[in-house]
Amino acid sequence: MGHATRCIPIIKALIKVGFEPILASDGNALKLLQKEFPFIKYYTLPTYNIQYSKSSKNLKFKLLLRVPSILFAVKKEKKIVAQIIKKENISGLISDNRFGVYSKEIPSVYITHQLNVLSGNSTILTSKIHQYIIAKYNECWVPDTRYEPNFSGVLGHIENNLFNLKYLGILSRLKPYKTKIKYNLLVLLSGPEPQRTALENKLLIELKSYNGKILFVRGVLNNSKAIKESINFKVVNYLTTEALEKAFNESDLIIARSGYSTIMDLAVLGKKAFFIPTQGQFEQEYLAEILHKKRISPFSSQQNFTIKSLDKLENYKGFIPSKMNLNLKIFDLFKCE
Repeated sequence: MGHATRCIPIIKALIKVGFEPILASDGNALKLLQKEFPFIKYYTLPTYNIQYSKSSKNLKFKLLLRVPSILFAVKKEKKIVAQIIKKENISGLISDNRFGVYSKEIPSVYITHQLNVLSGNSTILTSKIHQYIIAKYNECWVPDTRYEPNFSGVLGHIENNLFNLKYLGILSRLKPYKTKIKYNLLVLLSGPEPQRTALENKLLIELKSYNGKILFVRGVLNNSKAIKESINFKVVNYLTTEALEKAFNESDLIIARSGYSTIMDLAVLGKKAFFIPTQGQFEQEYLAEILHKKRISPFSSQQNFTIKSLDKLENYKGFIPSKMNLNLKIFDLFKCE
């Protein structure tokens, strides 16, 4: 979902400079983009079907078992993309971590903030594999700044690389504006199951005694079973960009996963946040740790979080508002002579 949301400002910028974007994705990411751009043609791609286990101990093993099916999906994806290029007369491709969205025939761009892929004791291997994939593309766009201060740390910065890197700066679909604070706390859930539900259940229990008004965004796009609200809760399944932007601006504090797209949103909005990384996701754990070291935001493991954990926020400065300034010249790559 985070990969889809950070593509929203890029899609809007493409339209602004006169291109006609065509969407291609699957699952909830595609549903989200369809809600945001109901007027844009779309295609469905094969799902990678990456699943997360309840226990972080089994995560790496479970992902390893998924490799053959992911490779099969990528192979199907390449065929579908080739057909779309021919049918729609495509002048360029932009892939946000879709390995099969690539062509030798037209300019192809890869978006990622993970030039290095953290995976514990296999980090060198996973990073080299990802870098091999990136090297095929004409350009690699990184949603961050090249120099400090930056938010991706070692994930988005690499020495002696062989790719054509372009740093896009902060990339967010949201904008800050002055308004009255309506909610003391905004809970923003995201990420794959079963971890999303596990955190939801944990927070519904822990925040019952919270002394303040809470907006609880579940982050589900399907017709999910309703949950019983406490008296201080307002619960919604999903918010469109406009509604989410309003919710962020009307909220004092944020609880969220430390996903990179969420961090970009908070950086643009200049909010105070408490992070709960997804168990076993080395990337989210790393991002939460560097934000803690910079005294921007505290974090807790999902297992150890309690309502008392929020007291730590008093000792952190929060995000300083950052401006998003996407250089439209990056699209010159796709202009036909």
